[in-house]
Amino acid sequence: MTNEQQVYQDSKPVLEVRGITRRFGGLVAVNQVSFIVQKNEIFGLIGPNGAGKTTLFNLITGLMQPSEGQLVYEASEITKLRPHQIAAKGIARTFQNLRLFGNLSALENVAIAHHIHNKTSFIQGVLGLPPAAQEEQKTYIQALELLELVGLAERAEEKACNFAYGDQRRLEIARALALKPKMLLLDEPAAGMNPNEKGALSELIRQIRNSFNLTVLLIEHHVPLVMGLCDRIAVLDFGQLIALGEPEKVKNDPAVIEAYLGDE
Repeated sequence: MTNEQQVYQDSKPVLEVRGITRRFGGLVAVNQVSFIVQKNEIFGLIGPNGAGKTTLFNLITGLMQPSEGQLVYEASEITKLRPHQIAAKGIARTFQNLRLFGNLSALENVAIAHHIHNKTSFIQGVLGLPPAAQEEQKTYIQALELLELVGLAERAEEKACNFAYGDQRRLEIARALALKPKMLLLDEPAAGMNPNEKGALSELIRQIRNSFNLTVLLIEHHVPLVMGLCDRIAVLDFGQLIALGEPEKVKNDPAVIEAYLGDE
């Protein structure tokens, strides 16, 4: 164990990935990966295509079960929990392939996620009783506030399918925040964005972390964005963890350089 790993282990991490392995027949997509994520950290997960990054996200969020290893969140094991049980513990995510409701407005997309926190019953809602109406109004106010946060409030009534790809990415982040998570997993949030949009996204992620007291774990192919944004970075290659540490250390690691550039 390195000194850096010991420091973070001693500070009671939010998420512990302990020897996680995932096999698909004879293919080992994730191989004995271990790291920890500290509270309020922005933690980056990078690596070449096919490195196992999204598979690892799917394991953390319960969409897949690991073949070996443990996942511990806030000192409780979540290895065998279902996705809705993990979400209920405070872990929310976006996806590499967008999963918005295209025919609903931006406001409706975010409000739907808010509904899991509503306290009134279905019958109260159907009958339009005052408690349900008040809660519904509050839901849409909060949804609009999240759209304002990501810069989409003026387009609240537009259908999601009419948004450019980069705007859909920001809308998906707003919807994930509506779940009121303690840990937010972002799968390639800068995909489809131009350089100016990527810079704005970095600032947005920092703002989200600070405003909501969140821990952020993100996958991103745009390495300069990760290096400038993340507190620490883990690098996967062919399913194995090849580097872990602060951006400057990872950037200069020979194994990382070889994984991205090849052995010249």
